[in-house]
Amino acid sequence: MQTLTTRCCVVGGGPAGMMAGLLLARQGVDVTVLEKHGDFLRDFRGDTVHPSTLQIFDELGLIEEFLTIKHSEVRTISIETPAGSTEVADFTRLPGKYRYVAFMPQWDLLDFVARKARELPSFRLIQRAEATDLVQVDGRVLGVRVTTADGPLEIHSDLVLAADGRHSTVRRAAGLPLSVSETPMDVLWFRLSREPGEGMSFLRTGPGHLLITIDRGAYWQVAYIIPAGAYDTVRAEGLPRLRERIASVRGTFKERLEREITDWDDLKLLNVRVDRLRTWYRPGLLCIGDAAHAMSPAGGVGINLAVQDAVAAARMLGPALKAGRTPSRRELAAVQRRRAFPARVVQFVQVRLMSDMYPKEPGTYTRPPSVVRIVRRFPFLRRWTARLIGLGVRPEHVE
Repeated sequence: MQTLTTRCCVVGGGPAGMMAGLLLARQGVDVTVLEKHGDFLRDFRGDTVHPSTLQIFDELGLIEEFLTIKHSEVRTISIETPAGSTEVADFTRLPGKYRYVAFMPQWDLLDFVARKARELPSFRLIQRAEATDLVQVDGRVLGVRVTTADGPLEIHSDLVLAADGRHSTVRRAAGLPLSVSETPMDVLWFRLSREPGEGMSFLRTGPGHLLITIDRGAYWQVAYIIPAGAYDTVRAEGLPRLRERIASVRGTFKERLEREITDWDDLKLLNVRVDRLRTWYRPGLLCIGDAAHAMSPAGGVGINLAVQDAVAAARMLGPALKAGRTPSRRELAAVQRRRAFPARVVQFVQVRLMSDMYPKEPGTYTRPPSVVRIVRRFPFLRRWTARLIGLGVRPEHVE
């Protein structure tokens, strides 16, 4: 077995892991990021870059280069119901310079962060490297065991940052207990070709359905929301029935669905989880992002929260690591105290306040979601929904 020593080992090359690696390396901390895949090209992942994340790139002096990457900008969010369209979030009224949400494929975001991090001498990215277990002595985490393309590897570090997602191997190996919320929905993702100049509302809800369409230029990235745990039932009813239901929501999709969705492999199932760790840390270990709090895709805030976790962790723990010291329990707990409250608030909104937006039974009558009814009655709330989505409860800054 090969061995490697690093000051901080970050497990997971998603938004939380890559941003933490970049920010720690900028402080001069020797940091190694592990990514189990050979690239970042995985489809149907969250791809909203929120105003607070754009502000982080601004503070790093990278915003102009970042915005040269192809993206689209959304300044308002509307929900279309049988009773009409309602604008529920207006980002143009946000404070700060960035008053829109940028839609950009997540692989482009991660490629950009990885490229900027590789320019720093203390940063190392190892791909095709999957963490399988922790190195522990007397309850203290001293590193990780890794399977790589070149064989087994053991990495010793002062701190392991677990950013390996909602099915985190690291948090399971650490035995950290989860608090699980009721799962509100599951999602079927797929692509459909886009006609030139074709426009479409971002979100449409109605009797037993919720459909999200994201403009990718040449194609639509579509999310069809189904009741939690209903995938086996949907599949048993057959693909023609599913195409029929989606076409009943968007009639213009009918021919494209028949032509382009011909096999279940053309759809990607996302089993939605909403959970959070009761304790995010053990001596030598801290979980961030989805490894600490798996979010529903509602509002697309998962990336935003993950990046904010990474910014807080790097800012609060970087000085100790730079000094060659393992962060104390007190310092690890301080990161959790700062970031747990925003995660709890967003999860409450996703699971409770938005619960009537998710379909329960296909074809059943549903009133417009409560968020639509409330905003129609009190239009000024659009700025507050935009603030929750775009900036979050507790925006973080690099310094």
